[in-house]
Amino acid sequence: MKQVLNDKKKTEAEKRKPVLRLEVDYELATLYDALLIKDAKKILECKRKLEKLRQEMIRLDA
Repeated sequence: MKQVLNDKKKTEAEKRKPVLRLEVDYELATLYDALLIKDAKKILECKRKLEKLRQEMIRLDA
């Protein structure tokens, strides 16, 4: 039973990884735009979101 649950978690993680990469790409593009217009509030917001996404990527790889 534990193996079935572990396999399911791995499958979910493998499905989440490509979506996560797209989210990171989008957030990086948003950060770039914010940097161009020097929007400090948006820059901080993007950095926070990118940090959360980074932590999730690390967790999925573990």
